[in-house]
Amino acid sequence: MGSVSRRTTLNAIAAPSQVSPKHANPAIAAVIAPIVPSSASLQASNLVDVASTETSVDVSSPTTTVATGTVPDTSGVLSTSLETAGNPSVQPFPTSIPSSVTSTIQPSSSILPLSNATSTNPSSISSPLVVPTATITAVLSKTVTTTVPVETVISGHTVTSFQETETVITSAATRVLNTTLPAGTISHAVPTPLATCYDNSGCTGQDIFEPVGLGPVPDNIPTRDDHPQPRLGINQTTPIETNKFYANAFLGSQGQSIFSEPYTLQWSKGSGNAMSYGMSISHIDSDQKVYGPVTNTTPGDPVAYYINPIGIQSVILSAAEIGSSSVMTTDSLEQFSANINLLPQAGSNSGMTFPVASGMGFVTALYTDLTPAIQSSVFFDHIEGSFNVKSGIWKYRLYLADQKQWLMYVMPSDGVTDPQITMSSATLITGRSGFSGTIQIAKNPGASTQNEAIFDASSGAYPLAGHVQGYASGSSGSYAFGWDKGGPYAANTSLLMFALPHHVESFDTATKNAATAVILDTTTKGDATAVMADTWTLLEPDLPVTMGFAPWANGTSATTLSSAAIAAIQPIAASEVSQNMSQQSDLDSMYYSGKALSKFAQLVYTMNDLADQKGLATAGLATLKDAFARFVNNQQDFPLVYDSAWKGAVSSASYVTGDSGVDFGNSYYNDHHFHYGYFLHAAAVIGYLDPSWLADNQAWVNMLVRDVSNPSSQDTYFPVFRSFDWYNGHSWAKGLFESGDGKDEESSSEDTMFAYGLKMWGRTRGDASMEARGNMMLAVLARSLNNYFLLKSDNANQPAPFVPNKNTGIVSNTWLELGVGGFGLG
Repeated sequence: MGSVSRRTTLNAIAAPSQVSPKHANPAIAAVIAPIVPSSASLQASNLVDVASTETSVDVSSPTTTVATGTVPDTSGVLSTSLETAGNPSVQPFPTSIPSSVTSTIQPSSSILPLSNATSTNPSSISSPLVVPTATITAVLSKTVTTTVPVETVISGHTVTSFQETETVITSAATRVLNTTLPAGTISHAVPTPLATCYDNSGCTGQDIFEPVGLGPVPDNIPTRDDHPQPRLGINQTTPIETNKFYANAFLGSQGQSIFSEPYTLQWSKGSGNAMSYGMSISHIDSDQKVYGPVTNTTPGDPVAYYINPIGIQSVILSAAEIGSSSVMTTDSLEQFSANINLLPQAGSNSGMTFPVASGMGFVTALYTDLTPAIQSSVFFDHIEGSFNVKSGIWKYRLYLADQKQWLMYVMPSDGVTDPQITMSSATLITGRSGFSGTIQIAKNPGASTQNEAIFDASSGAYPLAGHVQGYASGSSGSYAFGWDKGGPYAANTSLLMFALPHHVESFDTATKNAATAVILDTTTKGDATAVMADTWTLLEPDLPVTMGFAPWANGTSATTLSSAAIAAIQPIAASEVSQNMSQQSDLDSMYYSGKALSKFAQLVYTMNDLADQKGLATAGLATLKDAFARFVNNQQDFPLVYDSAWKGAVSSASYVTGDSGVDFGNSYYNDHHFHYGYFLHAAAVIGYLDPSWLADNQAWVNMLVRDVSNPSSQDTYFPVFRSFDWYNGHSWAKGLFESGDGKDEESSSEDTMFAYGLKMWGRTRGDASMEARGNMMLAVLARSLNNYFLLKSDNANQPAPFVPNKNTGIVSNTWLELGVGGFGLG
């Protein structure tokens, strides 16, 4: 489960653990020997007094600035503790089979056989779509008041400035843009929206992202606005993603890492050699990973785990005004992106905004009226620049003491004023005061000139928000990523975004052709490949459309059994269906209750469709309906509530007990896909066997679907895809818990179980979009799990010393381990 996981992190800055100390494990604590003598003194630069005798400046053009520094901060301490982000409150339901082989439940009258008919309810939304009148009257309107291009040559820099006011308003399903550009500026905030269709396959077939519902939750689900986890610094009223890569920015200390892949960001908060309060950037190469002990009992002698160091502050984007009084806020929290803001103090009109997105090719900071301070705790060895890349862009090469090269692109908002970049010490590079504009940072692997040319060509544009669309026809389908863009060159520059190995496997031809030679390691997903394109199309040609309730393998369902198999099943099934379904599912845990209901649902299906026991199945179905009704009526031990703060359907357990870990942290959005997937499967079976059951129960089941896997931003009651991450290709289990490890996923089988339950619930209720979406999720999961979780001998994405383990227990943003808690394969 996402609930109990061992936390193993390599911290470049040793700090007290920010996670629960409930299960400390000092026996595993170990110290990594520092790479420099412990007696060496650390150096830090004061942002007020930037003079330093360590700095020498060559004023030739391009400028090369050299600073001496002998103590790069690249070592750390391996601290290990058991992180508790949820715990089971009861023992699981009984699993033993009673000794009796005769049934204690009598068959129902054969006059009332079960129906195998499938509901033909159309895939439609019964709730009205409410759109403000002003929006309706302005739909599809576009006005450009003036456009006056002016080419101006100043100090050798050519820049086009213009004055334009543009308003684009579309339906509620699409982003609303209102942008004004003052005369004489090149604004970094001009969004370039996507086309309606950006899937190269043509957006034909079944749309897999149609809304499930738009209205409120059922009336018997009470609403609460007092969630125990506060919303720290969030400036947003729309649903908030709780399980995404950036969640540490609004949880706890706000100082844990943000994993965009391949870069890791972290609010420095005065730590490290630089003692900065800016946003640090780290990237870990494969030779920096740290491996656990060898497990000699496993063939191949694999290591038990590997980890990536965190807290190495290679480059820090900050400002002289950013200090101990600074605050962090967030906005635009969406499924692939967010804005993270650093302000000198609360309410300040100046500040920095970091538009972060999964796979972003650059780390981008948007400055407003600040004095740039580019810092490093690893130490700058020297810098080179500036170089003219494009009009209005100043480029610098940053060489660090660890022999790594980073590239920096500086874009003043007016496009012409020299940013006055100066190296002041081994930890500090400064710019001119009152700077407004954009600074982009990228790591250049191997200091390659070929890679540098690719970064040059892509500079001046960055992703503002990511989107996904998808279509299916028969057993083939495709899904596509697209990004809204910002930046002075957004209109004519393709984005540079990093793709994971499972993406590259399924790229269509056009997207493959946009791949570049730039490769950066990720923390736990192998090599990331930089792609120069504003959209990607990914093909899944083998959707599991033939999969149903019956046993299925290699595309074929076993809908009939041999007489010998039926004879073996019948006495056991008769015994098991006589177990007390109500008692086994009447638990104070949504997880264990759902598992019990799903178990009995599969049993009833097997008896009815495969084992020729329709009479007993009819009686068992009636009992199963009664047990399921407890949850639809919200009469379980800890009823569900609708949390209007974060917007979701959660257990009331933590509200009542004060324990965030009850039921594996369900109240804090832990493991919802694990918990609710079992209910979807049980409901799908019940509705399949008795379609009349759907009318009174589907609203409650759809609430669970919307909580975990809402496919549309039109639904304002739940975030879009809370758990499933279309970029990473699997779900994240960890909810509202600050964590140095980031998010994690353990039970790959239960992740798949949710997608399967979604597919079958869609089939049962006649929702073609939901069924196709489940099929696509299953196909994407099969691809990603075989790349990162289930390891063949030739797996190239996980480190060779780990591959002989064959499977993983926990995959987090920082580390990977075998078989923690027994949930690797579910």
